[in-house]
Amino acid sequence: MSSLPLALRDSSTMLRRNLLHARRYPSLTLNLLLTPVILLLLFVYLFGDVMSAGIGGGGADRSDYIAYIVPGILLMTIGGTVVGTAVSVANDMSEGVIARFRTMAIHRGSVLVGHVVGSVLQSVLSVVVVGAVAVAIGFRSTDAGVLDWLAAFGLLVLFALSLTWVAVGMGWSVRTPRPPATTRCR
Repeated sequence: MSSLPLALRDSSTMLRRNLLHARRYPSLTLNLLLTPVILLLLFVYLFGDVMSAGIGGGGADRSDYIAYIVPGILLMTIGGTVVGTAVSVANDMSEGVIARFRTMAIHRGSVLVGHVVGSVLQSVLSVVVVGAVAVAIGFRSTDAGVLDWLAAFGLLVLFALSLTWVAVGMGWSVRTPRPPATTRCR
């Protein structure tokens, strides 16, 4: 068997491992899904009237403000999702999981590929949920067609992929996933 099918098999095994971790800790998954939805609802319904006053010289209606705030919330959703990937990679490094995997006959990059693909799938799920809530509260586009929306979704997936690789690099480079202990001033 050649190297590519083995790498794909090992990467899919590591993806399954990461998805099982997500299923084992549903509070983290719900946090990834609910936090951006709550932020969206908070910024639209609680702060919306005050914040929309600054759009277009003042006096913008709610639909203009929703069209303004949703793209930012979508990008924040992706950013919040990849933080968990950095912590997960750092945990694997500090707990010795990577060292154990190195002793096995698996493809070297499969652990990282599993983390990345799992994180991108979580990001896509979060973006879809936030997008559905945004449409439910009034997010509309009169100028974009189906191809434009597919292109925008593709850009969000590419953004999630690139940000996930940055997070993996950060998780790979830290010594421990815990913050350093603070020292007291006397």
